[in-house]
Amino acid sequence: MDLLLSTLVSFINIYLVLLFIRILLSWFQTAEWAGNIMGFLSPVTDPYLNIFRSFIPPLGGIDFSPILAIFALQFLQQALSSVAVPYAGF
Repeated sequence: MDLLLSTLVSFINIYLVLLFIRILLSWFQTAEWAGNIMGFLSPVTDPYLNIFRSFIPPLGGIDFSPILAIFALQFLQQALSSVAVPYAGF
């Protein structure tokens, strides 16, 4: 049980890093090197971000859905971490 929870928390950490990279690279859409990386990250991150884009449409050309997506992942990560703590060593 503890191994499963720690693996999920680690996966969420990696996915959060991928989301942050995706968000930062969206500012450099015209750079060729950014386009190559975005070509890899978009299929990985867009399905999750599209869930939140259906709730929050872009306002003034700015997409605020990644903020809610990151908060949701961090909430899930904290919930899983708090569940894993009571089982650690007891």
